[in-house]
Amino acid sequence: MKSIDEQMAILMQGVEFGDEQIKETMAAELRERLAEGRPLRIYCGYDPTAPDIHLGHTVTMRKLRQFQELGHEVTFLIGNFTGLIGDPSDKDSVRKQQTAEELMEKAETYTDQAFKILDREKTLIRYNADWLAKLTFEDVLKLASHFTVQQFLARDRFAQRYGRGEPIWVHEFMYALMQGYDAVAMNTDVQVGGTDQLFNLMAGRKLQEAFGQKPQIALTTPILVGTDGHLRMSKTTGNYIGINEPPEEMYGKVMSIPDHAMLDYYTLVTRFSPDEVTTVERGLADGSLHPMEAKRQLAREIVSIFHNDEAAAGAEAHFKKVFQKRELPSEMPSHRPSAPEMNIVDLLMATDLAKSKSEARRLIGQGGVKLDGEKVGSIELMVSVKDGMILQVGKRRFARLVRDE
Repeated sequence: MKSIDEQMAILMQGVEFGDEQIKETMAAELRERLAEGRPLRIYCGYDPTAPDIHLGHTVTMRKLRQFQELGHEVTFLIGNFTGLIGDPSDKDSVRKQQTAEELMEKAETYTDQAFKILDREKTLIRYNADWLAKLTFEDVLKLASHFTVQQFLARDRFAQRYGRGEPIWVHEFMYALMQGYDAVAMNTDVQVGGTDQLFNLMAGRKLQEAFGQKPQIALTTPILVGTDGHLRMSKTTGNYIGINEPPEEMYGKVMSIPDHAMLDYYTLVTRFSPDEVTTVERGLADGSLHPMEAKRQLAREIVSIFHNDEAAAGAEAHFKKVFQKRELPSEMPSHRPSAPEMNIVDLLMATDLAKSKSEARRLIGQGGVKLDGEKVGSIELMVSVKDGMILQVGKRRFARLVRDE
């Protein structure tokens, strides 16, 4: 096992709290716990809110993997009970409540995707309904007695909603209590979460003390910005990189990230060591490393993590051919339209380049559709289909039209 100093350098990489005193306290407690010379019990909870995971979800998973590689015990906790409420920490409005069946259906895909980062043999999968569903109303009252309404209303999201006169439902207050009790039920040493989760993680510390346990160390990581470089990564805003996306799509999206966001990606979602990230940072600062080369290295690394080195090399070659040399890809899906002449909106749907007519109209309105290299300017365009025509959406999606002559 690595020395305590070596472990601290790895485990504190990318950790943020927004409060220097909390950071110093957590770092000191982590060092003390590591000095006990035993495998620590680490966990992070994930509410299955969607069937697919994007790169933003993997920030905390990468931290869990670091703990695994250092010989510690890691639990991947499925929030099949907390998910009935949904965490209000990152929402400006109440979440739509899901059923237990919906949560479990999504949870099945979460674990499979998580093992693209976590070591399957070293990961314990648990479900918090196993203990939360057994709590009595008296138990819940005792948990609630450790917190005040003022503490909840002081939280940013609740404060904003309260200030706007929007409803805050009582069940939303219960989320932090349930997440806090997870730490008690598993008697954990360390909990990992996003910076927006700090209140919930600290609630776990408070409840552990109330139950006579040693309070867990809270390690929070920054929220990964999306491909726009500003907003948090989200499928809702479309600025995400899905971990199940094809290598070429993934590589191209990484290459679209603004230069200023690169180091966040290097720090939070790659396998590079702290020293390697520092070397990249210095190279960018003194000009010895060109931003484009740094981004290519980043794209190769991310594709390699979720696919393999060969796929990363192929994705890079594809990117160079299509985008840097402005050539068409050597392979693209072929589609045979049902009629010799079709409206462009219908054609986009028929070739699976748009999922709906509204999406097709939006893409055309944004100037994102080309036919044989020419931008399509009207949703009224009627296309006389010719064999070999190339229909393109955005920078990475193509379809070759086929017609029997």
